[in-house]
Amino acid sequence: MTATPPQSPPRPTPPSPDLLIAPCTVLVHGADEEVGFREDAAVVVRGGVVDAVVGAGDVAGLDAREVIDGRGQVLLPGLINCHTHTPMVALRGIAEDLPIEEWFNDVIWPLEANLTARDVALGARLACAEMIRGGVTCFADHYFEMDEVAAAVEESGMRALLGQTYFSSQGEEGRARSLDFALRNRGRADGRITTALAPHAPYTVTDADLAATAGLARAHGLPVHLHAAENSAQTGASVERHGLTPVQVLARAGLLDGDVDLLLAHGTGILDRDLALLRGAGGRVAVASAPRGYLKFAWPTTTPVRALREIGVPVGLATDGAASNNSLDVWEAMALTALIQKSTTGDPRWLTARQALHHATVQSARAVGLGDTVGRIAPGWRADLVLVDLTGPHTQPVHDLAATLVHSARSGDVRTTIVEGRVLMRDRELLTVDVPGVVRELRGRLPGLVGRGSGSGGGSGDGGEGRGPVQSDGGRSYGG
Repeated sequence: MTATPPQSPPRPTPPSPDLLIAPCTVLVHGADEEVGFREDAAVVVRGGVVDAVVGAGDVAGLDAREVIDGRGQVLLPGLINCHTHTPMVALRGIAEDLPIEEWFNDVIWPLEANLTARDVALGARLACAEMIRGGVTCFADHYFEMDEVAAAVEESGMRALLGQTYFSSQGEEGRARSLDFALRNRGRADGRITTALAPHAPYTVTDADLAATAGLARAHGLPVHLHAAENSAQTGASVERHGLTPVQVLARAGLLDGDVDLLLAHGTGILDRDLALLRGAGGRVAVASAPRGYLKFAWPTTTPVRALREIGVPVGLATDGAASNNSLDVWEAMALTALIQKSTTGDPRWLTARQALHHATVQSARAVGLGDTVGRIAPGWRADLVLVDLTGPHTQPVHDLAATLVHSARSGDVRTTIVEGRVLMRDRELLTVDVPGVVRELRGRLPGLVGRGSGSGGGSGDGGEGRGPVQSDGGRSYGG
């Protein structure tokens, strides 16, 4: 009699996917990080993570909890705003057509000093709504009253890198508050919030405080996010006053030793002599570029994206605050970056549309310290995704999909925004922010804000602390 072979236990059936997006065209990155597109594809999401990117025909009959029809749409990694000051939407359009010094010193910083915690809370919520509608899933914020911003991030469902700004004029207490915020809030919102130390800038934070910040960053495993070499005038003032560029000041303070992750905002004043120092930071430094503001303030230079690329420094896209930029539109920042780089280098072959998409995805993710988790659509990566509708007349016909996305599509073409598998906007309907309620309350508060008179001075660049006088190079204030 033949013995019956033992039966293998049945393999467990995987749980139904949380989300299925199909059919659609998916932006993918090759092994060499080259941007490409997969047509007639499907993306399966489980537990907030991309589980599979397959052909649309491979998911026929798959029972998912939520299904999104992506026909006529392109699925991209969510955009990342690598440097902004979200609460400053409350000051959008309040100071226009001014040189940077007058804009800051005469209007913005005195008003900013009067912002209350509630003003910050409302501004942050309105900013989150604006960014979600524009396909932004993550942002790096640098401001004050940051517990309010963290609450807005948690409620809206977004992802963020947050830092509480401080100045040396506040004494040791300012730095201590920045550290306290970072330690209390990192990992908040189920891990969607990461945190940074946020000294304002080398011209408002002393060498001693910058060095202390570097030490705290090493001790606690925190990145540092600050303004530096924002424009050529600021760099010139630093050289005149200290004999050092702002980047050299950071190096002297130990922030470029290669053991601190540093996000440097703007960098349009970076000089050739700075490049070796940035390269020597061992891949731990990134730059955020917000080109719209540079044009608006008529700065003579822009972020040297090509030179930074050549030394391996990632450049992420940013908008800065809406008080200076009027908009939190990262899509526009992507297109402007490509166009301005062509103009400043005199080379129409640089920056290509595919390179611009790389800055908007992989490089922006690296800039905010999330390069191992977001910025790509691939198995194991967080499901931070946006669907872009290309059926409009301004995007047709499509001869080059990358060029269509960068130069023809607009933020208003984003139909659906998803963070960690959760739909925050579907078919242009916001699901997590009560915009009418926020706008109604914010409008009611604005007369009081503007009418409270001058504050105590100070600020955080375009995102100021507004809690005391600041030091500045050459008696002038720069930032943004």
